[in-house]
Amino acid sequence: MPPTPDVSVVIPTRNRPTLVLRAVRTVLAQTHQAFEVVVVVDGPDDDTAGALRELADPRIRVVQLPAKGGAPTARNQGVLAARGAWVALLDDDDEWLPTKLEAQLAVAATATAPTPIVATRLINRTPRAESTLPRRLPEPGEPISEYLTVRRGLFYGDGFIQTSTIMAPAALLRRVPFRSGVRRAQELDWTLRATRQEDVELLFVPEPLVLWHQDEDRERITLTNPWAEVLAWLRASRDLFTPRAYAAFAMSVLGSMAATTRSTSVFREVLGEARRHGRPGAIDYLTYLQIWALPPEVRGRLRDRVLGRRETVAADAG
Repeated sequence: MPPTPDVSVVIPTRNRPTLVLRAVRTVLAQTHQAFEVVVVVDGPDDDTAGALRELADPRIRVVQLPAKGGAPTARNQGVLAARGAWVALLDDDDEWLPTKLEAQLAVAATATAPTPIVATRLINRTPRAESTLPRRLPEPGEPISEYLTVRRGLFYGDGFIQTSTIMAPAALLRRVPFRSGVRRAQELDWTLRATRQEDVELLFVPEPLVLWHQDEDRERITLTNPWAEVLAWLRASRDLFTPRAYAAFAMSVLGSMAATTRSTSVFREVLGEARRHGRPGAIDYLTYLQIWALPPEVRGRLRDRVLGRRETVAADAG
């Protein structure tokens, strides 16, 4: 067995051997090489286990779960198996740029709190365009729930965190595991609970070091819309949000899922939830109305066109 690594990379996967091999290869190409890769196969899947064996790298370990438990459960099992002091999470359909771990460890060394979470920006790639998320970093004293949910324009991504960008101490991920059964907003749920710990701070590497593939023709939970399930989670998690953040999440993230129902009663229910327990701003009302007025594919094309143009203008100005 290789020496104890600095970082354990945990990758949950199931029935996607080609994708997980792509993800693992981007870990093997890291400039910081003191790592191990813990691939958690979420249920019986001989094809994936066989494909990983072909890489023949002693730093790769495969944890085979006896039955499918979902991504949060698989991540938690990977964390329990990790030998490194740090755990970096990677979804099987994402990729890392080569300096990701090196940059995160450098930022972690500047932390003032004993237990830093270090995230990075990412490149959001769709078939239509690429954009960089988050568009801004947290401001001093800004509540994390507001940073991650409150929009300053009509499109998401002003504040943002995604699973494949997160590196955190293994001890923190064991103290605050991912919640099994949460299908949407898994990284938001975990980040809000983890940052409530008194010894934790959230830091960002300013460069985009993750490639996030979206809108691809394959199974992914983010293409389903369990709006009632997310509403139940939101109500049970009200203490994690400020009133401003609660309204913003309800009217943007939850609203975008509920709008597919085209139901006036659902429209009123979600809006009422935001108004009763949150403090909506003008941008929340505008966001909510455009979400219900425009089909998702139209919003997606408009978002990619507007944000892509902004990035082009910014690059030209630079």
